Amino acid sequence: MRTALTERFGMQRSGSPYVLWYPRPADEWLRALPVGNGRLGAMVYGGTDTEELQLSEDTVWAGGPHGYDNPGAAAALPEARRLVFAGEWAAAHRLLEAEVMGVPVRQMPYQTVGSLRLALGGGDQPVSGYRRELDLSRAVHTVEFVRAGIRHRREVFATAADQVIAVRLSADAPGAVGFTASFDSPMASTALSPDGATIALDGRGGDWDGVAGRVRYRALVRALATGGEVSSADGVLRVSGADAVTLLVSAGTNHVDWQDLGADPADRALRDLTGAAKRPYEELLARHVADHATLFDRTALEIPATGAAALPTDERVAAFGDGGADPQLVALYFHYGRYLLIAASRAGTQPANLQGLWNDLTDPPWGSKYTININTEMNYWPAGPANLLECWEPLFALLHDLRVSGARSARQMYGARGWVAHHNTDLWRGTAPVDGATWGMWPTGGAWLALAVWERYRFTGDAERLRADYPVLAEAARFFLDTLVEDPGTGHLVTCPSISPENAHHEGEGGTLCAGPTMDGQIVRDLFAAVDGAAGVLEVDGELRTEVRAAADRLPPMRVGAQGQLQEWQQDWDARAPEQGHRHISHLYGLHPGAQITRHTPELFDAARVTLEQRGDAGTGWSLGWKINFWARLAAGDRSYKLLTDQLTPERTAPNLFDLHPPFQIDGNFGATAGITEWLVQSHGAETELLPALPGALPEGRVRGLLARGGFEVALSWSGGALAEARIGSRAGTTARIRTAAPVTVTLDGAEVVARRDADGVTEFGTRAGEVYLLTPRG
Repeated sequence: MRTALTERFGMQRSGSPYVLWYPRPADEWLRALPVGNGRLGAMVYGGTDTEELQLSEDTVWAGGPHGYDNPGAAAALPEARRLVFAGEWAAAHRLLEAEVMGVPVRQMPYQTVGSLRLALGGGDQPVSGYRRELDLSRAVHTVEFVRAGIRHRREVFATAADQVIAVRLSADAPGAVGFTASFDSPMASTALSPDGATIALDGRGGDWDGVAGRVRYRALVRALATGGEVSSADGVLRVSGADAVTLLVSAGTNHVDWQDLGADPADRALRDLTGAAKRPYEELLARHVADHATLFDRTALEIPATGAAALPTDERVAAFGDGGADPQLVALYFHYGRYLLIAASRAGTQPANLQGLWNDLTDPPWGSKYTININTEMNYWPAGPANLLECWEPLFALLHDLRVSGARSARQMYGARGWVAHHNTDLWRGTAPVDGATWGMWPTGGAWLALAVWERYRFTGDAERLRADYPVLAEAARFFLDTLVEDPGTGHLVTCPSISPENAHHEGEGGTLCAGPTMDGQIVRDLFAAVDGAAGVLEVDGELRTEVRAAADRLPPMRVGAQGQLQEWQQDWDARAPEQGHRHISHLYGLHPGAQITRHTPELFDAARVTLEQRGDAGTGWSLGWKINFWARLAAGDRSYKLLTDQLTPERTAPNLFDLHPPFQIDGNFGATAGITEWLVQSHGAETELLPALPGALPEGRVRGLLARGGFEVALSWSGGALAEARIGSRAGTTARIRTAAPVTVTLDGAEVVARRDADGVTEFGTRAGEVYLLTPRG
């Protein structure tokens, strides 16, 4: 279906260069360029005298299987609730810190493997013609330069097809390739030489806060040379006089799943290395490019280039926020986000974490964990609209794990059915509140993640997959049915104790704690609606449907405060909140990614706008990414674009286009990528809207391969800021409801289709699965 629709759109990929490039090697990690296959990643520096591939493997974490639940939590929570309802937040905070927080209070961090370093020699000879680049469409990193009249070339890619990182060193003169290669690592590790053409690094994940490090790993590098000599001894690989060399890098750990560390890392690493070594380099490359293209090539955003597009990528970023006329950078950034999701999240791997896949530290910022009060969810916002549904798979695997580990927390902490996860999780699927009550006492993170189950169904209509994942939704709902409590002041059902991530309503200890923050009500309302909808599709759980409907009716409503703002809490505390420009705007979840605040709820729609004005445009990288989406949902394309220009500055975007919190967090990349799709197509409501928030800075362009909820694939072009034509591919044969600024004619294979346009600007017509419908503005 996907292939047939793509071929029929008549807008095949033009070959526009989606390339990051630089005229010099990287001199720091944030200038190196990422490659990845979902499991293995490398940051490539592209040096001339030396080369470094800083390596990551997605199951190298500190600690080992561990339950964080505090045995005192169940006894302490009733008193904590009483204190919160009484406004005794400091006392509640002290009780929660002492009796409810996880043990240990910090979860385990993601850790690095180490680095492969090549000593290339020739440092006394000058270099000319240097260029390094990352071709996003092929997922290949290339370095070229001339030294002593010889042109040297290196290619690096991480192949999901063959589960290795391949490095190809070649030159245009025979016998000109030579180097030594060795590993180093900040981890507890040992380098050795298993055979005469291979080196190995055996390492172990770190001990952490009293939890022993139990992850063991082995990384291997083997040299396959054309001509010359290869030798390996004492962990050093030597190559001399070769015409060309392929280095194959593999890695394996003992991780089977979050409860089992019974695998043999050496066997795993050798298996992948041996399999890849049976294929010539050209075949490895071809298999890799073809595999990557199945995901990357299905979507394309094309914006006309100006002269600025010829500049090195870091110079483009430096100029963009200062008014540089470089609209094509938007398309490059969009495709970079898609590239990063393909490289960091493939079926069978761990989900993309705070840094995606790439990490050079043993204790990275915030542990590079899964922060599920916005960041992990943001990582997957592009998966649906940007047509990367397969890259969503690791998140669903995580959800099924959390359903098990979170059931333990629900039972032991709350005495409840179902499952719960708070604001963070890790490789060991911790679900207890961690980091401290100020941040961690938030029981709604698992519910937000679980909504991905219903969201995917809205894009695909795949009822069988919904059936397989439905228990994740149903059990998340049962937790709240058991743990929502009646607010003695209002009679509403609320979460308590909770917070509005990660904001405070009053100064001082405990000033974040509350009952029933607006975001919790929005998420739980969406969760109950998703369970009701999914159970209806599957014709199951009639009693549960009745329960969630009744409970939803008792949730607190969203309220507009005295300033005209959407209240963050049940009480109108916004004006006195200590941080008026706080980076989290959690209570606008209902605007995005939710759909409880739309043009059809005008009072709330206007209140959301007031809230955004009050909070201002400043923010960390991921916060700007969210605001790009907020303003797009408000149909304010120019304001949304302005926030992208704020993000695409050296303060918020590294030279390699990684998003900076600062420091590096990848969620801002994914958030902005999703925001660009929101300029072009929105489908969160009951219709698909074309060009709902097109910025004036992008008057010309075209896009293909975006997905809309309801089972549609969209291609469209625009000129002079207005729709020129659109093609709507029907995957599910459902009725199309398309909102456009001007009336459109709908045709199929040249014949006009019966369509009805209502007074609100929505054109409705029936579709057949597999067909592509052309929409052209009338006149």
